[in-house]
Amino acid sequence: MTRPLELEELVEHFTLVAGELELLRGKAGATRLGFGLLLKFLIWTGRFPRSVGELPDNAIKHMARQVGVPATQIGSYDWSGRQIKRHRMEIRRALGFRERSVAEAHTLTAWLAEHVACSERRPDQVREQLLARCRAERIEPPERTRVERLVRSALHQAEEMLFARVLSRLANDAIIRLQTLVADDEDTDTDAPSGTHGRGVLGLIRASPGAVSLATVLGEIDKLQAARAIGLPDGLFVDIAPKVVDAWRARAAAEAPSHLRSHPTPTRLTLLAALVWRRQREITDTLVELLISVVHLINARAEKRVTQELVNELKRVRGKENILFRMAEAAVTHPDEIVREALYPVVGESTLKDLVREYKASGPTYRRTVQTTLKASYTNHYRRGLLKLLDVLALESSNTAHRPVIDAIALLRRYAGRAERYYPLGEHVPIDHVVADNWREPLYRTDTRGRERIVRTVYEVCVFSALRDRLRCKEIWVA
Repeated sequence: MTRPLELEELVEHFTLVAGELELLRGKAGATRLGFGLLLKFLIWTGRFPRSVGELPDNAIKHMARQVGVPATQIGSYDWSGRQIKRHRMEIRRALGFRERSVAEAHTLTAWLAEHVACSERRPDQVREQLLARCRAERIEPPERTRVERLVRSALHQAEEMLFARVLSRLANDAIIRLQTLVADDEDTDTDAPSGTHGRGVLGLIRASPGAVSLATVLGEIDKLQAARAIGLPDGLFVDIAPKVVDAWRARAAAEAPSHLRSHPTPTRLTLLAALVWRRQREITDTLVELLISVVHLINARAEKRVTQELVNELKRVRGKENILFRMAEAAVTHPDEIVREALYPVVGESTLKDLVREYKASGPTYRRTVQTTLKASYTNHYRRGLLKLLDVLALESSNTAHRPVIDAIALLRRYAGRAERYYPLGEHVPIDHVVADNWREPLYRTDTRGRERIVRTVYEVCVFSALRDRLRCKEIWVA
């Protein structure tokens, strides 16, 4: 605090007012100057300066001008004798301050633990709140080392309170499953529910996702189901600051099972619960990203495959306008002759074949070929994972314009385990705002009895494409 104060700070914190000048009556020289500085420093910071070194030089000069004493006299003030003790008592009495008692130290620690340290875990911030509380209560704070001990004690008490609060909200079954995550091999309960025992589950929950693929989707679904199988209640951390839960989650993720086992039961269970709780949300976010990426991947691979096949055949034909003119001229000149005799001598059979291939590569035929390839890739490989993904994601939207997509997803879930090629007649199948115009043609097929039906696999491709677009725009989200 030896930095010079700005002029506004100096005037605000070290200017004596009428009542304070009365306290200086009868004092002279270094005693008058030192008393004035003790008084204003206490009002400013809530404590007395420990030495002259804590006083800004310009504050000393400003006070010296007010009390009519040379600033150099501060060197003669006794900072450790009986006089300064007497001055402190006089100032405390005049301002209503009091020295901290043992009981008040316990009260301050309890207040910090309950109102500050439960949500703020940084010692520096807790210390600031402690000093502010002392100033508000007009309690002279303890020395620096004692302040540090109070802060550490408050942080510890707050964490113990939070651990006890979390433990009280856990059901017995959830406690058993959390304990099993870090149990010794010989302590593992072989009667525990399937998918909830063994340290392998902890490793599974901790693991990061792999590259975008069907295997990654299925692996992340297994993780999410394993985390949900623990059975944590919805409001477990409802009144606990997210950054506190994040710190517990990071701690549990970094510690080995043996280290986690060494903690007291409330600590161990809270750390594991925070890890599982946060991982459920992180894995859910990962699954949303995977859904978006996989649907894009299916489209991109289908287009790449079809394009490559067509490029291998394609020979781009140049001068189409001249060819068209020669063909038209030949047709007008020889209207009664067959194509081979009238057109081939003018254009050539190979050129006409190249024109046909080029049109197919850039026109409706290309699009239909991509759609067919995409549908086959989805049906033969990705369908199982994407439909399973819908079972673990709670998709929501507050906009009625996107309700058809939500209804379509519900339809996919209902028929996920069935083998029918078409949706039953009479089943409501949302089409508008779900199926793109260029998918309408392949969506419908005529069955053996001549009835127009909706092909399930084609419809599923359309739904996932529509869902991807709305997830990217946050029009539909996952709870």
